[in-house]
Amino acid sequence: MADHIPKGRPEILFPLFAELETLDGVGPKTAKHYAGIGVETPRDLILTLPNSGLDRTRRASIRDVTLPGMATVEVTIGKHYKPRGRGPYRVDVEDAKTSFQLVFFHARGDYLEKQLPVGSRRVVSGRVELYDGIAQMPHPDHMLPPEEAADIPEFEPVYPLAHGLTQRGVHKAMASALTRVEYLGEWIDLDLRKSRKWPAWADAIAEVHAPKSMADISRATPARERLAYDELFAHQMTLSLARAHRRKKPGLVSTGDGSLRRKVLAALPYRPTGAQARAIEEIADDMAKPHRMNRLLQGDVGAGKTLVALMALLVAVEAGGQGVMMAPTSILAGQHYLNLKPLADDAGVVCEILTGADKGAERKAKLAALKRGDIHILVGTHAVFQDDVEFADLRLAIVDEQHRFGVRERVRLSQKGEALDVLVMTATPIPRTLSLAQYGDMDVSVLDEKPPGRTPVKTALVSTARIDEVVDRLRKALAEGRQCYWVCPLVEESEVYDATAAEERFKMLRAALGDEVVALVHGQMPPAEKDAIMARFKAGETRVLVATTVIEVGVDVPNASIMVIEQAEIFGLSTLHQLRGRVGRGSAESTCLLLYRAPLGETAARRLQVMRETEDGFRIAEEDLAIRGAGDLIGTAQSGLPRFRIADLEEQSALQALAQSDARTLLARDPELTSARGQSARVLLWLMEQDKAIRLLEVG
Repeated sequence: MADHIPKGRPEILFPLFAELETLDGVGPKTAKHYAGIGVETPRDLILTLPNSGLDRTRRASIRDVTLPGMATVEVTIGKHYKPRGRGPYRVDVEDAKTSFQLVFFHARGDYLEKQLPVGSRRVVSGRVELYDGIAQMPHPDHMLPPEEAADIPEFEPVYPLAHGLTQRGVHKAMASALTRVEYLGEWIDLDLRKSRKWPAWADAIAEVHAPKSMADISRATPARERLAYDELFAHQMTLSLARAHRRKKPGLVSTGDGSLRRKVLAALPYRPTGAQARAIEEIADDMAKPHRMNRLLQGDVGAGKTLVALMALLVAVEAGGQGVMMAPTSILAGQHYLNLKPLADDAGVVCEILTGADKGAERKAKLAALKRGDIHILVGTHAVFQDDVEFADLRLAIVDEQHRFGVRERVRLSQKGEALDVLVMTATPIPRTLSLAQYGDMDVSVLDEKPPGRTPVKTALVSTARIDEVVDRLRKALAEGRQCYWVCPLVEESEVYDATAAEERFKMLRAALGDEVVALVHGQMPPAEKDAIMARFKAGETRVLVATTVIEVGVDVPNASIMVIEQAEIFGLSTLHQLRGRVGRGSAESTCLLLYRAPLGETAARRLQVMRETEDGFRIAEEDLAIRGAGDLIGTAQSGLPRFRIADLEEQSALQALAQSDARTLLARDPELTSARGQSARVLLWLMEQDKAIRLLEVG
């Protein structure tokens, strides 16, 4: 056992991290089945809480129970009926008011005759259902002589199961695991615990596994709430430790004289919004500090993140260094470049782009200029990570759409510059709950105002049955010189199928509007072809772009003022919001038509209604979270969201915020976690397997 004990795990936790086979009733084979519910150690088991319960209160008769339902009654055993052929084995029984049958499939008759002798009394407990008008209890959970029936609990917890596990087996293993629970000290602030009426950790564990009624299984019970808080607090401690650890590391002090920034502001036809000005100031303050910046810039669609990003890059250039901005695709990198370059030109700053498409002599020349420091701002894709890309003095990296970049890439990035400042931009407004869970180690700037000149987008719901009217209206709009996106849904998760659906629509629109007018772009096309089609649309050579959701993020065509989304009911809210954000970028009045197939389900109707009511990305994100839940919202696989056993990110968002401020306060007072509460918090980090946090404490 000692082999896999990580260095430094407190001895008091050893029994909870022993092999599962050390528990009663768990052999090597069963231990494998437990993996199906995510259980590998006794610690995992005690943190697997009942998800339901069975009322086994003793009744006089099954007549006192609503059928089908759970009944626990005392009966007299009557006649046994052995099966003919493959039928079940049946036993007549009689309670205080009526008779019914116990039913057994694949039963051994001699065993049942011993267990249930005719004329004896038994207490039986199980589910009773009516079959052809006869009440039956198939395979009772309990069959005991009355003198032993006190062992049947009045309310029995029900645990999640996987293939190969039974309730009885889990109960036996759980009883054995619970004997290993000890007092571990108290990591929660005592005033907080008192005000919430939370029990101590060991008591909370005992309580959640001994519910007295369904009410005790609710998330709101003090014991369950406390255990949820423990998980959230451990996670926030890890994020806070990472943040504190990074702050201790020396960073580059980048302060500029503001000369380049003033040139850009003077050239702008408008003034930055209050939110932009605030974000620009927060970033410049961070860059001027002697530790590394790690900031998240959250901006709604069209809130003007590009300007904020450029101002941050100019601070690096004014300080004598370089900045890099990275996007997940070459289309997006190209777009950032097109948006940044004219502004950089205004400031007299050299801005270049580097993507996988750069080859040979051209690439060599760019790399040499970068190494000499002749390129001040580089825009690129992951190609920027390649080892031959060297900077003269890289000070700031801006990463667009972080969830497309893994943690590994972020680490490689921080190795490019000595003590790089990092700014992460996301165009997906993230509900506060999730941004705390996902980006709790970062400082956050939020852009929640629209720059002047952005026109509101009119959103209308139209049934697919009226598609001909939509095409007629579109014909008139095109005659007025307008441009339109027509988005076909990603159906069946199959790009081939999507391409077919998009091609069908493309043919229909070409027939209706003319061959030269309509273009098609979808995920199956080679990137170069996609880029060329997008460029023609941007130049206004084609007027209608039929697309699958490849256009979702960041495409900017100010003249496009109509967005048609087919089968809008199958899209998530945030995708609809992102797509709608592609229009309303110019001065023309813009429209978004959500085409839906009737009849609409309740959830789909609610989503489309929200879209019609608001353009506020943060409100939409909160609604999306309420409708879909955290895992679906960012696709748990790549979301970087922690998986909690007990805490629920949607429903317990207030606990999450409390855990963050509590963790930061504790670390501010006791950075090495040496106080009594700090020592207990260390035990919690080990208990919750936050080894990363422990390592940060050790390296200090």
